[in-house]
Amino acid sequence: MITITTTEALAEYCTQARQHDYVTIDTEFLRERTYYSKLCLIQLAMPGTDASNAVLVDPLVEGLSLEPLYELFRDTSVVKVFHAARQDLEIFFVDAQVFPEPLFDTQVAAMVCGFGEQVGYETLVKKIAREQVDKSSRFTDWSRRPLTDAQKTYAIGDVTHLRQVYEFLAKKLEENNRSHWVQEELGILTNPDTYIIKPIDAWKRVKTRTSTAKFMAVVQMLAAFREEYAQSRNVPRNRVYKDDALVELASNKPKTMEDLSRSRLLLREARRGEIADGILAAVVKGVGMP
Repeated sequence: MITITTTEALAEYCTQARQHDYVTIDTEFLRERTYYSKLCLIQLAMPGTDASNAVLVDPLVEGLSLEPLYELFRDTSVVKVFHAARQDLEIFFVDAQVFPEPLFDTQVAAMVCGFGEQVGYETLVKKIAREQVDKSSRFTDWSRRPLTDAQKTYAIGDVTHLRQVYEFLAKKLEENNRSHWVQEELGILTNPDTYIIKPIDAWKRVKTRTSTAKFMAVVQMLAAFREEYAQSRNVPRNRVYKDDALVELASNKPKTMEDLSRSRLLLREARRGEIADGILAAVVKGVGMP
């Protein structure tokens, strides 16, 4: 099993991949401690029946550039195949503002082919390839090095079995004249607006029981500040303050640090310093909105 650790080796592999009709792609990443996903591994496979032309790419190696992969993404003669591509595409878009073209998402295609909505990869592999996917390494720490043999086997299976799934679904779509049915959903996946979260719109993610204009104005400003802070520090928004704390703040409309200290739900570190200043300023903005 080959692990690519240099830009030159990645470029050589991508040059070979461009001689084929398609390439299957997957990623492993972490997001528990950051706002943006941390890319830990990329898996690639060219058409074939075994793992001999599948590779792992280690993006954590210092000096490795992903530009050869992005050049492959831009080559419209090669279909880029993913399963449940959204999080993978977000990673590449945030890193390089590039999308793979053309894109084929087997989860979208499976829905059109009657396998149900948001069908899992393991289910498709079992039904189409008659193979069992080992899930034991799914939730391991992909940022740790060296990777274990079990992790490598799991990771490479995400792209080797995907080839048979893709070929089956692509053929089925063509036979049923439904290839165009998937284009609208794929268009959403390759639209930058899908991945750009504007702080001013972050309030739409917050669930509240109250929807009066004055209350929602404060919710909007508090959500906007939280999103800006989380993006700029690359921390999860819930590490700034959770939704229930946000709703509490919007209800109580604190004016001073002392008011913040009385919050039942606000994290201790958010009751002082930059976050506290931002909260108080957001409340003032929200209250002052017409």
